Amino acid sequence: MRNQILGFIALLSLTSCTTNTVVKEKWTTKKAPEVFVARLTTTKGNIDIEVERKLSPNAADRFYQLVKYDFFKDGTFYRVVPNFVAQFGNTDTVIANQWKKYKVLDEPVINGNKKGTLSFARYGKDTRELDLFINLNHNARLDTASYEGAVGFPTFGNVINGMDVVNSLYNGYGEATMKEDDIYNSTAAMRSKFPKLDVIKKAKIIKKSK
Repeated sequence: MRNQILGFIALLSLTSCTTNTVVKEKWTTKKAPEVFVARLTTTKGNIDIEVERKLSPNAADRFYQLVKYDFFKDGTFYRVVPNFVAQFGNTDTVIANQWKKYKVLDEPVINGNKKGTLSFARYGKDTRELDLFINLNHNARLDTASYEGAVGFPTFGNVINGMDVVNSLYNGYGEATMKEDDIYNSTAAMRSKFPKLDVIKKAKIIKKSK
């Protein structure tokens, strides 16, 4: 199975829900400010992430677009592994498939996977799509880990407020949420089987450079 490959934390987007949102192509071409701060409001509190576009412009642009156009509303921290990563994404198949049509091209690792940094998950060349992770430790091996033509996980943001919230996210399920496709690919099934998973209530940009 695809998710069994992921010692390198490159993952599929979770699925299943419905939405009336239609992703507009012009959203996917919007460039991020050179520096901005995004706030994730979660079931445990706020997490503020400062993004520097120069570290990975394509990734920063996509993250900015996803926050600006409400992709992360009702998202899930579905994979929290102590001393490794807290991974999150939106579990709505309909909207996820719309975004995935627009590729985020690969870039080199400029800033390493230090504790508190943000990166996209991926599973091969040009597959940074919708799922992201926050490093819970200094994961230097992720700077050079390679799979299917992709090398490393470029970080482009850093938690500047709320790392205590990140560290408090429920981690008791470990990798169990990833092991059954019918659970992994269904929001309702995942939250039914793993009810303690923390949720992103909303995400918004709270500060940006001019």
